[in-house]
Amino acid sequence: MKIYLDNCCFNRPFDDQDQIRIRIEAEAKLYIQTLIDKRELELVWSYILDYENMANPYEFRQLVIQKWKKKATVNIRENENVLSYAEQLVKKDLKAKAALHIACAIEAGCTYFITTDDKILNKNSFIKSIEIINPIDMLDILEV
Repeated sequence: MKIYLDNCCFNRPFDDQDQIRIRIEAEAKLYIQTLIDKRELELVWSYILDYENMANPYEFRQLVIQKWKKKATVNIRENENVLSYAEQLVKKDLKAKAALHIACAIEAGCTYFITTDDKILNKNSFIKSIEIINPIDMLDILEV
């Protein structure tokens, strides 16, 4: 099963863990990464992940996240399909970067787009090409 973790998801373990929701999402995301390491899930990477990660002001976080690119089975580059679909998503009130992430996941044939971003999660109802979920819901799907 191919999955796509967006930049918010990759950064969740670095967020303030005092809030229970953040801590549980971080633990769920780390477990998903364990399944990627075991090759039970296929990670998809993209050029927009590279772009956002390189803009991260914390070098340590950049390096930790960048290592996951090597574990990806697919790396989506910018192309006409991605740009076209992202443009449609922007017209539905998604921010450009979020739209590019989702478009890359769809281009790669991902089953799930995993995010901790509530703005993206709240747009799930009009995006039919992929299921958008948070890491906790992914664990439910995996029946962990």
